[in-house]
Amino acid sequence: MELILKKDVENLGFADDVVTVKNGYGRNFLIPRGHAILATPSAKKVLAETLKQRAFKEKKVIEDAQKEADKLNGLEIKISAKAGEGDKLFGSVTNADLAEALEKEDVSIEKKFISIAGGSVKRTGQYEATIRFHRDVISNLTFDVVAEAKK
Repeated sequence: MELILKKDVENLGFADDVVTVKNGYGRNFLIPRGHAILATPSAKKVLAETLKQRAFKEKKVIEDAQKEADKLNGLEIKISAKAGEGDKLFGSVTNADLAEALEKEDVSIEKKFISIAGGSVKRTGQYEATIRFHRDVISNLTFDVVAEAKK
């Protein structure tokens, strides 16, 4: 079944992508929830015209996203967390904590666009995160998790 996505769908595609999915997934999940519509010939023509008009506007958005991504170059992020013996953290460091740390460095990004390898961090050390500013602008960031100084 060929569908046109109306919203970004995790592990499937971005809005306005034409994707092929199994009939049940499209009919029972994507279409009823408003995530997609059937890719009829007329819907494809409308999509092509929309994409053509949007391409010009998109250029500026990509440039802005690239400027935000360039702010990450050379940026050293250190997140301090309470830790016990053996560098094990009490709790964990998640994408929300990383988004908060980036906000302090004047890089504003929603936590849903940050993915940390392995989901969340449970030990101190150096970790990688992938940050998506735009569908075409994806940046990698290395950050450190350090133990808070004991009082």
